[in-house]
Amino acid sequence: MNRTVTDHADSPFWRAGWSAAVQRPSEGFHKNWALEGFADQTVRQIVRVTGSGTSARIKLSHRYGTTPLEVSGATIARTGQGAAEQAGTVRRLTFGGADTVRIPAGGEIYSDAAELSVAPFDSVTVSLHFARPTGPASFHAQAYATTYRAAGDRLAAADPAVFSETTVSWYYLAAVELTDGAPARDDTVVVFGDSLTDGFASTVDGNHRYSDALAERLADRGTPRPVLNQGIGGNLLLSDSAWFGERAGDRFRRDVLGQPGVRSAVVLVGLNDIGFSEVELPTYRPNPDRSVADLIAGYRELTGMARAAGVRVTGGTIMPFKGAEYHTPAAEAKRREINEWIRHAGEFDAVADFAAALADPADPDALAPAYDSGDHKHPNDAGYRVMAAAVDLVAL
Repeated sequence: MNRTVTDHADSPFWRAGWSAAVQRPSEGFHKNWALEGFADQTVRQIVRVTGSGTSARIKLSHRYGTTPLEVSGATIARTGQGAAEQAGTVRRLTFGGADTVRIPAGGEIYSDAAELSVAPFDSVTVSLHFARPTGPASFHAQAYATTYRAAGDRLAAADPAVFSETTVSWYYLAAVELTDGAPARDDTVVVFGDSLTDGFASTVDGNHRYSDALAERLADRGTPRPVLNQGIGGNLLLSDSAWFGERAGDRFRRDVLGQPGVRSAVVLVGLNDIGFSEVELPTYRPNPDRSVADLIAGYRELTGMARAAGVRVTGGTIMPFKGAEYHTPAAEAKRREINEWIRHAGEFDAVADFAAALADPADPDALAPAYDSGDHKHPNDAGYRVMAAAVDLVAL
């Protein structure tokens, strides 16, 4: 490790590589292991970084734990195919010099630095062994990336076939940070919001969320920057949800302003506040009927926090959702009014007009068929690329 690097959480040398917003354990919409947790099992998770460095560390979050969490061992490596790791790249992670660590309920911890050269768009594998029962796991529900599980301590397993169980969620892993030993730059971009940011309906293991496409655009322009995705499927601007995380106003300071080197953010949230009140589903509660004035106050809360922190914010217009389960005339009227406010009120430093970019020219209240994943509110991979193209790179 470069001698100038320190392992303190607030070290000026660490850059963003990858992160995910951590959620309370729940059943979610996909099979996951959050409620059951782990016991004498190894979990292997794969993430694609958008930063670079010669050393890496991870952040583990036990935010929603009620008893201490024991991590019996951890490794990081560059990823091969599936659950395989590239030969010669596996590094044992330590915590304050020890192979094991105990994280208090509600706490988080950084590993020590491990020498590992990583370039933008490399995928890294983080493996965690839990010898003792963990209880329910803090996690990120909709990863759209495969996570693997095996019985026993399989940190050193070279044969990926031992990881025979899979889900598409991440567990305890909140960040991968990188350094090359030089002081980090304040150039991180954070995309923030609900499932439209999280990448719902994008191809599993394809890295086709709009945040991925945005990072690729920046690199293609010759200005590569870390792009972190802090979306949570189902997230609400104004209401907390047991399934879909704390409201955006409560998590913005932690999930956006708390990221290393954050310079700008793209905010796209509010669709669920509009739509959930139009249907009665257990997962869509709380579902109060929010007014446009309520939502505008919520957006101003976010921009006020960002402005105080010196972070630029691009506001994303809410995309069409005609044909979705909660599209009604009342919901559509709110969407139109809010979008006009986002475009013209001057509250944001810039606007990404996602609505205009993805609308069907023949029916602007609906997604263009070429960009519709099939549920009439979430884009497909092509739609996510169009979203990324709608972001003004200069404004970032």
